[in-house]
Amino acid sequence: MRKLTVVFSLVIALGLLLAACGGASGGSAAPVKVIETVVVTVEVPAAAAPAAPAVVAPSGFGETLKTVQARGKLVCGVNAQVPGFGYIDASGNFSGFDVDYCRALAAAIFGDANAVEFRPVTASERFTALQSGEIDILSRNTTWSLARDTELGGNFTHTTFYDGQGMMVPADSGITDLAGLEGGTICVQTGTTTELNLADVMAAGGISYTPAVYENADATFAAYSEGRCDAVTTDKSGLVSRRTVLADPAAHVILDVTMSKEPLGPMVRHGDDQWFDIAQWTVFAMITGEEYGINSTNVDEIKANAVAPEIKRFLGIEGDMGLKLGLSNDWGYNIIKLVGNYEEVYNRNLGPDTATYIPRGYNNLYTKGGLLYSPPVR
Repeated sequence: MRKLTVVFSLVIALGLLLAACGGASGGSAAPVKVIETVVVTVEVPAAAAPAAPAVVAPSGFGETLKTVQARGKLVCGVNAQVPGFGYIDASGNFSGFDVDYCRALAAAIFGDANAVEFRPVTASERFTALQSGEIDILSRNTTWSLARDTELGGNFTHTTFYDGQGMMVPADSGITDLAGLEGGTICVQTGTTTELNLADVMAAGGISYTPAVYENADATFAAYSEGRCDAVTTDKSGLVSRRTVLADPAAHVILDVTMSKEPLGPMVRHGDDQWFDIAQWTVFAMITGEEYGINSTNVDEIKANAVAPEIKRFLGIEGDMGLKLGLSNDWGYNIIKLVGNYEEVYNRNLGPDTATYIPRGYNNLYTKGGLLYSPPVR
């Protein structure tokens, strides 16, 4: 309660009355005289503080994390046929850029990068596998598009690899541009944006062609290598990786043409915002690590001597950033320590010392001319 004090002054003007019999003279006014002051104190209720808006968790919030934790492992849908991104290496292990993202997510959840089961899915079955709950997340060189973001019941996290569709032809074909494929046959994988982009670009250029459509990457590139088509098309990253496993990589060239935008990244189901946040911030954690120069080899030293508040929050030294995600506060530390920052993951799978080398280009930090940018951890 608060008190409101109001002061009222009561005044009476006293005038001199002229005597009817002529006793007073001049008709002058009498002075004003204050005869009483009244002080009134009123009790006024204090204004109530505005109530914070209620935050209502959407249906399904938290269900995926509970399921994954109860199972004791993450089930991640990946590719098994694209070296550098998702494939089975000579030792029989799943490897690649997209595979390492799955390990980073497992590290964030369990503090164990190996607590993940890799489930190979083809281009045509990947979305059904996600919708049905067969997999917890899809990390399989999948392009973010409006239709996929709406009709397929999924959400894409921040893009992990910026790509574009290209075309590969035999080096001795003499073909240097798309027009050179007039009347030719082009190998393409079904159920992909690649197939749709090819039709759009060739129609726009007035170039007639015959599509040779195959179910998966192995069949598509096998047909190309056997000479059943004049060219093969997919994302440029895919062309680079698949060329490395052809009998004579030098006998094939990737044309200097970009046919589309292909933002690639992980995809989760609609309806569980907590799971989306965890998947999203796993991407951002890898980028943040590179931004601050924190990698798997120096993270312990940096954690022991951290002064900057942002780094302390990121590594779980102070604040409750992990708890906000439903994880332990050392989630960011675990990602960097057990898997690495974005640069480490990129170089391990696509760097200059690999057979699948792809210059970083757009996939560089924004401070180096790329498109990678992480929101602050605060």
